[in-house]
Amino acid sequence: MSSHGATPVPALARRSAALKGRVRVPGDKSVSHRSLIFGALAVGETRISGLLEGEDVLNTAKACAALGASVTRLGEGEWSVHGVGVGGLRAPEGVLDFGNAGTGSRLMMGMVAGNPIAATFDGDASLRRRPMRRILDPLEKMGVEVLDAAEGGRLPLTLKGPQELVPITYESPVASAQIKSAVLLAGLGAPGETTVIEKEASRDHTERMLAHFGAEVSVEPYGAHGRKVTLKGRPELKPAPIHVPADPSSAAFPLVAALIVPGSDVLIEGVMTNPLRTGLLITLKEMGADIAFENERVEGGESVADIRVRASTLTGVDVPAERAPSMIDEYPVLAVAATFATGETRMNGLSELRVKESDRLQAVADGLAQAGARYRIEGDDLIVTGTGTGGAAGGGTVATHMDHRIAMSFLVMGLATDTPLKVDDISFIATSFPSFLAQMRDLGALIETEAVPA
Repeated sequence: MSSHGATPVPALARRSAALKGRVRVPGDKSVSHRSLIFGALAVGETRISGLLEGEDVLNTAKACAALGASVTRLGEGEWSVHGVGVGGLRAPEGVLDFGNAGTGSRLMMGMVAGNPIAATFDGDASLRRRPMRRILDPLEKMGVEVLDAAEGGRLPLTLKGPQELVPITYESPVASAQIKSAVLLAGLGAPGETTVIEKEASRDHTERMLAHFGAEVSVEPYGAHGRKVTLKGRPELKPAPIHVPADPSSAAFPLVAALIVPGSDVLIEGVMTNPLRTGLLITLKEMGADIAFENERVEGGESVADIRVRASTLTGVDVPAERAPSMIDEYPVLAVAATFATGETRMNGLSELRVKESDRLQAVADGLAQAGARYRIEGDDLIVTGTGTGGAAGGGTVATHMDHRIAMSFLVMGLATDTPLKVDDISFIATSFPSFLAQMRDLGALIETEAVPA
């Protein structure tokens, strides 16, 4: 699959026979980014296996190397990082280019903040549109200088860490693991304690990895759904091996495909089942999905299972807003599943979707329109009225807006629509799931590209 900025590669998905077989989707994107970052901040060598080798993560690897860590690929998914320790980063010689990676860029702003160096962050046209002020606000409170930034605090921007970072207690305005992680990564370089408070708990991979590398971190409940995370600054992080589990956000695509294509029976191997990432699975089970966990285990501090999925008759449900942080990346493919359910599925509180790789809420709505599905938007809620196993008609062309999850969601939809469904560009799928086409075809999915990327 081609990289961002390349010639668009349209693709067409058509109604497929039952999907069958086993698949292991790539390593979790969130854990992959963090494994490289924490490896770079530890003193000594960290070995990583199962790393997602998509473009987003590879850009984080390059940025870690530019900041002084030794980052080496040993084989497929196998990597070695020799870190320089907390506070030991060097100023990069050039711009840190993160391509399409919102996670990599935002987390590494926090990482750089704990060092008295300047670094310039940039990315592709999509990343340049995404809001960074939410990261810069707490970092500036800690003493970080924003030397230069595009309008609205967007990329490209240049940060400079202070000689002495100030620890803070920060109440995050939105449930965002990226904000929380940036503040905690900065807090590694501050004396005393840095605390982040969230009213709604976001994914907790950073807290788990801090503990895995030997930092003192405490997590306690805050209110009905929130968490208070406190980190003791200036630890010496010790190298720790990491096995990256399969990404539940990537597993969502073959999983929903198996639910909506009649007769399907698919096993997805080694998927992370961290409770802060299972919102989609909970929602689909409420809709009547036949989903079973097999061979449940713990790998590298994360719970993991093989997930067995069989084609199912689905019924519409009401998805509570507080579930959004645990499935924020899965709403596009949930909207696809909802078109094959009987009745109405209401997805509440999706404001965070408006600031992803695209305005995902609008992009999903536009895609549903192209597929002939029934939906409406009320404020930040998306309501899809499904027509049962017949689903939507298909037949249109979906604009992906340089968004990998929009592209994959509507290709999945086309596997069960009456008429083939086209997406305008799949080149961005390489950012998170480079093997998507090959693995879906291995299960029996009929997806054709209109051009072969160079």
